[in-house]
Amino acid sequence: MTNRPFRFGLVGTAADLKTWTDLARRAEDRGYDTLVSPDPQLDADPFTILSAAAAVTTNLHVGTWVAVDSFRDRRLLDWQARSLHEFTGGRFELGLGTGRPAAVRKLEQLGGEFGTGAQRFAHIKETIAYLKREPGGPPLLLAPGGPKMRALAAREADIVTMAFMPDTTSATAKSIVDSFRAEAGERDIELALSLMAVGDEPAPWLEKFIGSTVAELAAAGAVTVLPGGPREGADTLLRRREELGTSYVTINSGFLDQFAPIIELLKGR
Repeated sequence: MTNRPFRFGLVGTAADLKTWTDLARRAEDRGYDTLVSPDPQLDADPFTILSAAAAVTTNLHVGTWVAVDSFRDRRLLDWQARSLHEFTGGRFELGLGTGRPAAVRKLEQLGGEFGTGAQRFAHIKETIAYLKREPGGPPLLLAPGGPKMRALAAREADIVTMAFMPDTTSATAKSIVDSFRAEAGERDIELALSLMAVGDEPAPWLEKFIGSTVAELAAAGAVTVLPGGPREGADTLLRRREELGTSYVTINSGFLDQFAPIIELLKGR
């Protein structure tokens, strides 16, 4: 479905500068293409944190996964994004979204208002239009969940990661992707697949968050987990790229080392 070569991203957090910069160096050494940060980055601003990751690496791209539109004045957001993109030699990618529970709590702490779903959607549309008023900005990644955001992503995004539920099967994922591709038409959009777990080992910290075990998700055929060894995992990702068109694969930094052998098998393919 796509001729794009694979890219691999690490979704990371860290409580201090040394831990974060060490993570960036390890990610680059193990073959990852990007290190991306949620928003907020624990309790910090991701743009500030990402500049440190870029400073200690050479080729690693950095990005927001995803920056909350409601947090920021769009003029400052545009300035931050363009500054990071230009200052790093084009290594910054702007992921933008309408928010998640941690973002709601942080916004309330800052004295802001999160707004209704309709208000947030209208706001992000205006933000994207502002960001695109002049060429030369960073690639735009969107993470659509519902049909309105998917339609917006089909028109505007350079990179899209579908907000699949943990138990999303291949059939369900294909239905969503096919609908998205139909809306996107001839636009060449990079599709990302966000993995929750790799291998067959239990992940109690993750299972508490998703309300299911990795083994249960794997048995149900969920596209969000990658069971088996490196060769099996690599073959699965090749098959998913063929079926879904997903060439950009991201994983939580807790699986940095477990996923690295799969990168070795697929790098450049």
